[in-house]
This record gives sequence, structure tokens and C-alpha cells, in this order.
Amino acid sequence: MENITIDQLGLSSDLLKGISDLGFTVPTPVQMETIPLLLSKKTDLVALAQTGTGKTAAYGLPIIEQISADNKSTQALILSPTRELCIQITKDLKNYAKYVPGIKITAVYGGADMTRQITALKKGSHIIVATPGRMLDLMNRKAANISTINTVVLDEADEMLNMGFVEDLNSILAGTPETKNVHLFSATMPREAEKISKDYMTDPARVTIGKKNAGAENVEHIYYMVQAKHRYEALKRIADINPDIYGIIFCRTRAETKDFANKLIQDGYKSPNHQEGQH
Repeated sequence: MENITIDQLGLSSDLLKGISDLGFTVPTPVQMETIPLLLSKKTDLVALAQTGTGKTAAYGLPIIEQISADNKSTQALILSPTRELCIQITKDLKNYAKYVPGIKITAVYGGADMTRQITALKKGSHIIVATPGRMLDLMNRKAANISTINTVVLDEADEMLNMGFVEDLNSILAGTPETKNVHLFSATMPREAEKISKDYMTDPARVTIGKKNAGAENVEHIYYMVQAKHRYEALKRIADINPDIYGIIFCRTRAETKDFANKLIQDGYKSPNHQEGQH
């Protein structure tokens, strides 16, 4: 397996042309494990792999390979925690499918014009890439129909659960056919992710790249337990004792993001406000 190239994984020539344009020649470990598995049989899957290991191609290439372009219904749903990742996944899939005729891929996410997204979905989409909140909104408005899908991917499942999307995920999964396959990709396997695998998967295949629940080796993790009312003051203290700090603050909601950014600016810190929203 050491010298295997991506054209030996069983992908079609049209798909390989798109991959070649991107300069891909050697698959990553998660791609070597996952692509032949998902091409060879219908199965649920739990894959543990860190961000940056090639997960999008690992699940995306088999999905594209198995899309029936003549069937106009939605056949795959990919859920991701943030609009940035949603947009990136969509861009990657469209690049992979550049020479595959007829495949339509639509991104839906919060903080963008819902009317345009509804219009795109009405035109037909084989693959929907979505953030959970916006996807649930569209389902409730009867604008997105996922009753015909064959595959659901939960990308960065641990991050979606950490961001409080567990109820949204359960509601979305409950609206999918029992015959679908669920592919869960995650860097760690928290209790809620294990519960999803038990509730919505049947005898899933398991792929682990690296050590289970391991963080990046070159990153030091430090956390402070504080009451919610003291979080801002704790954050200021961390910034004050590290005057050269450069970092990203993740918040659960757009309102909280705006509030933190405004407080930091008022207190003399340089803090651009990028409130992309929890959807």
C-alpha cells in the first residue's frame, strides 16, 4: 500500500481528470482506507481523523462516483459546522466533479440570502452541503427534500456537537430515509457522537488515522473553568498577560460574537468582528 497512487483506488476516468487538475497523485492514509471501502459496498462509517488529512476527498470522491446524474433528486447531504467549511467543501467537490457531466452541488448556510439558496434547490441538486441550522430551516420551509438521499456525511461531527447542534442533527437525521448510509468524520469521538452512531448507524465500518481522541502533537491545550458571567473578564486577563497574543475566539451565537468583539474594542483591544453566525 505504500506506493499506491490515487488512480489505483477504483475511481472513474472523469473523476480522475478533475483530481489530476488539482495535482493529486498520492492518496492520504484516510483516503486509502476510506475510498475503496465506500466504493465497494454500502456501509455506515465512523472515521476518526484530524482536520487537514484529506477527509473531504475521502468521502466526497465516493459520493460523486455513485451519483446518478439522470436522477434529479437529492442523493447526498453533507453537514459541516461552519459556513467557511461548507463553502470550502462545496468548492472542493465541484473541482473534483469538473469533468463529471450533469452533477449539481449546492451549498446552503446561515448568514447568506436564503431566497437564492431556495431557488438553487428548486432547480435540483444532487448533493447538498449545509450547516445544520440553515438546513433545518430549509426543511421546515419545505424548501429542501432529503427523503430520497442515499448518504449523509457528518463532517467534523465533534465540532458540530461542541457548537450545540445535537438537536438540529437529530431532527435532520430523523427526516432522512432509514435506508441511507451515515458517514461520520470526526477528530475525536465524544459521547454525543457515539450516541449518534448507535441511533442512526448499523454495524458501521471504522477507520482510525492516528490515535483516537489525540490532539495535534505541536499544540498545547490549556483551559480555564469559569462561570459564564466571568468569561469576558477571564478573556481580558489572558490577553493582558500575553500582550503579543494573536488568536481566534469562537462563540456559540452571532449575538455573543458581536458582544465580545464590541467589548474588546471598547476596552482598547484590536478585535475585528467576524460574526458568521451559528448556522
